Amino acid sequence: MSEYHFYLVEKKPPLAWVFLNHPEKKNAMGPAAWTEPVQIFAELDRDPEIRVVIVAGKGACFSAGIDLLEMVPQLPELMDKNQTGGTKWKFLPKIKQLQDTISAIERCRKPVIAAIHGHCIGAGLDMATACDIRICSEDALFSLKEAAVGFVADVGVLQRLPLIVGQGHARELAYTARNISAARAKEIQLVSDVYSDMATLMVKAEELAREIAENSPLAVQASKDVLNYCVGKSIDDGLKYVASVSANIIPSSDLLEAINAFREKRKPQFSGN
Repeated sequence: MSEYHFYLVEKKPPLAWVFLNHPEKKNAMGPAAWTEPVQIFAELDRDPEIRVVIVAGKGACFSAGIDLLEMVPQLPELMDKNQTGGTKWKFLPKIKQLQDTISAIERCRKPVIAAIHGHCIGAGLDMATACDIRICSEDALFSLKEAAVGFVADVGVLQRLPLIVGQGHARELAYTARNISAARAKEIQLVSDVYSDMATLMVKAEELAREIAENSPLAVQASKDVLNYCVGKSIDDGLKYVASVSANIIPSSDLLEAINAFREKRKPQFSGN
């Protein structure tokens, strides 16, 4: 178990759990929440024993969003009355740092499942949309909240959400800042499945993660790489890229193990080599 200031990382190979761990503040995301994921997900990416990651929240919810009171002192440019070019220039790399925090999940080659209960608002939704798969409990509540507090969502949700739910639903959520239920989230395909309560959700998240982990990690991670690359690309570009990936990983020990397991009528034991 690794404990950071904001997150709690529990490794149970082949799985790892990353918990947002400030339940006393409903996991509102302050400064540490915006710096630690880069290291966390890089380490999980490098760990050969970890094949799937589950992100979840401790306490009453996944996340109530950004902790504005804690973050404003970190971003003095926001309150600077002299909004000059120099002020803006200082602010730009800080936005990029916040974006990198969320993108760290996407860059991790291991599949990442978001197991969401309670509120998943603003920055919480940013984080959830960077995960590969989202599932939730019936009490989950989602909101793209930024328009209600006077700024544009700028760390990735406006880029990722349309790829998940389509342009129409994404724009409706962005413009209205309304809350949507778990049932509605499943209807628009923001989440894959809805479970009765948090306890069931966590069990099902682990079952899903183990189902993924049983497959060839080499093939699963290569699939994530190809899927990420193909966003915004033409089919022809995607085909050229996947041909290169395929040529580079075949043959593999995992492929030979799959063939031998089929011949011997047993379950394959993949090594990721």
